Amino acid sequence: MTAPNPAETNGPGAPNEGGPARDPGDRPAGGDPLTTRLIHHPYRAPEGFGAVPVAVHKASTVLFRDVAALRSREWCHKNGYTYGLHGTPTTFTLEERIASLEGGRHTLLAPSGLAAIALVNAALLASGDELLLPANVYGPSRELARHELAAWGIAHRFYDPLDAASLAAAIGPQTRLVWLEVPGSITMEFPDLRSLAAVCRDRGVTSVLDNTWGAGVAFAPFELGVDISMQALTKYPSGGADLLMGSVTTRDESLHQRLKATHMRLGLGVGANDVEAVLRSLSTLALRYAAHDAAARRLAAWWQTRPEVRRVLHPALDGSPGHAHWAATCSAAAGLFSVVFDPRHPPARVDAFVDALRLFGIGYSWAGPMSLAVPYDIAALRGEAGSVGGALVRFSVGLEAVEDLIADCGQALTAL
Repeated sequence: MTAPNPAETNGPGAPNEGGPARDPGDRPAGGDPLTTRLIHHPYRAPEGFGAVPVAVHKASTVLFRDVAALRSREWCHKNGYTYGLHGTPTTFTLEERIASLEGGRHTLLAPSGLAAIALVNAALLASGDELLLPANVYGPSRELARHELAAWGIAHRFYDPLDAASLAAAIGPQTRLVWLEVPGSITMEFPDLRSLAAVCRDRGVTSVLDNTWGAGVAFAPFELGVDISMQALTKYPSGGADLLMGSVTTRDESLHQRLKATHMRLGLGVGANDVEAVLRSLSTLALRYAAHDAAARRLAAWWQTRPEVRRVLHPALDGSPGHAHWAATCSAAAGLFSVVFDPRHPPARVDAFVDALRLFGIGYSWAGPMSLAVPYDIAALRGEAGSVGGALVRFSVGLEAVEDLIADCGQALTAL
């Protein structure tokens, strides 16, 4: 029996369309050099191999059976493969699983969460348009609007995320896109997502939610009325603090095709091994999220008892800004909260407290196995209007024993 040609399959067990396959034994006359034999070796492993992990397909070039197949296949739908940048069985599988996680229909992958934010902005905004951002928006998203988008003639303004009327008043005739974020970056305010999304829908403006904190676990974003849900898969879906990736998910086909066209033109690709790592982690996402959530609530409750602290900002705690909206929206909370120290403890002493921590790493990001702590100067980031009245430390609670984390915070407080 003649072995199949390398171009005869289009993925695991999926035959290419088209005419007859070439015989791998048909080689040019004049010799059989080693390199040619190794590249065009006739052996193909038998079909029918089944395993729990998703197979990792690495390719830039995708082979077609014949020219007719090459010319007939499209890159914009998942009905075949055209080029590695536009999808492989591995990336298609992760996209479909993220879409299911978010409750959407279509997902695109990007090299990072910030790249996913940039993709949405680039696809849906043009010169003369206006973008609205919550006042507590993720810092790099704010800077993208202040610099690149402004240079391209795209204006931006801010609204109060805890006041739907503020958003309604801010939407103008040139407003094309509104970013929503839960909770607010660093200061952890939880808005009324349903009301904000309804304002956008009533005014005919596209809404996009940064759902990295919710991770598809805490609530169902599309049930609240948003048009697009974006995640930094770097965080909870990955869970290992070892890769960068983002996703953009929609339910609307026409909106997805606009995003996908820009995604293609920008050449946004992700590595197959990183995709494999996220796929492997997704099966434990709900378990890890619950563990981070439970530990963070215990540690945050301990901080509420400390005399050094003015306020603990955690959406699941009564008294935290927007707590009622969290309670009405969510079934869980992430492992993230902030502590505002009493003003009698100056920022330099709070920095010393962070330096004295032994189990908390000092570093950006969150949702990995190691707990992290980062001090922030909110007034410097957002102006005096964003001041919280004292030095602030954001904690990302990892997977260590919470008793050990409490003891670590207690010993480090001597640095105050």
